[in-house]
Amino acid sequence: MSARLADGSIAVSQAPDVPRTLNPWRVIARFAVRVALLVGFAAFGSVGFGRSLAVLLWMSIILCALAGLVRREPLFGTALNHWDETAAFGALFALVHIANDAF
Repeated sequence: MSARLADGSIAVSQAPDVPRTLNPWRVIARFAVRVALLVGFAAFGSVGFGRSLAVLLWMSIILCALAGLVRREPLFGTALNHWDETAAFGALFALVHIANDAF
């Protein structure tokens, strides 16, 4: 909405501040959906499931880190955010990488 002030200028109302933190269950659900999508795409990879999943997890690490940077989320905050997803994708990548080397 806008209103005309006495000096002729227009005052535009701003949206209230949106909280920067999400409910932890939404972040966990977002992570679970992303992992499910990555596993689904890796299943159809032409270079094998393990290598495809490793590459997709590496890509997810980079994208989550970039999202954390762009949104200026705190690195060691009290709420779950993209940095926590980056660490979780990193742990999954390490696990998949070890499993690929073992088999």
